[in-house]
Amino acid sequence: MNLNVIDLGLIEYETAWKLQDEYAAEIAEGKRLPTLLLLEHPHVYTFGRKGHAENLLWNEEQLKQKGISIHWVDRGGDVTYHGPGQLVGYPLLPLTPIRPDRFQNESSDLENESVKPVRSDIKADYVGYVRKLEQTLITALSRLGVESGQRSGLTGVWIQKKKPAKIAAIGVKVDVHGVSRHGFALNVNPDMEYWEGIIACGLSEPVVSLADLLPSVPSMERVKQEISAAFCEMFWENNSKEFA
Repeated sequence: MNLNVIDLGLIEYETAWKLQDEYAAEIAEGKRLPTLLLLEHPHVYTFGRKGHAENLLWNEEQLKQKGISIHWVDRGGDVTYHGPGQLVGYPLLPLTPIRPDRFQNESSDLENESVKPVRSDIKADYVGYVRKLEQTLITALSRLGVESGQRSGLTGVWIQKKKPAKIAAIGVKVDVHGVSRHGFALNVNPDMEYWEGIIACGLSEPVVSLADLLPSVPSMERVKQEISAAFCEMFWENNSKEFA
């Protein structure tokens, strides 16, 4: 069974949000294989289910001048920023176990096969999934020359210097069918000024990017390659047919 990685390039937030809903429904119905969407967004602030309006620091005029849109969404977490130079990943994965007999044909050509629907009677491991996303990013960052890690009690990926700084944010939703939506945002070379308009994730810790940490910033294409490779290694053990 193959993971379908789709590079959407620069895409409006609302368009990608609707696409997630469409693909997640198809995955739940057995019409599409698990999919990882990789993309960038135009400038946008998104508030999750735990969002607080007071964590938005810029007024309406400042938001207009900066070309920032705002969306309240159904992921976990508080407010975060997305924009050009930041790699966003939306894994659309059935977190309930996938068994080989769910696939009548192991080919990835869905036009000529019937894939059985996701089981909805097994509870998804939400926390374990988030920890796996964090470790996936940590692995990819290490291959890019940056050492990072997790922080107890907090979500995301962090750089430990004199003071911890967040390099990747994570906010997900798992729907009633056990299919994940939303995902992660890794700061490659974004305009860091946009974080001045929010208290990111409701935390006071600083935010950092690969451009801040490396003498030469890797291309977005290279970052996508490392993320895709680490993602497959994390969720498909030893190239088996069963979802880890």
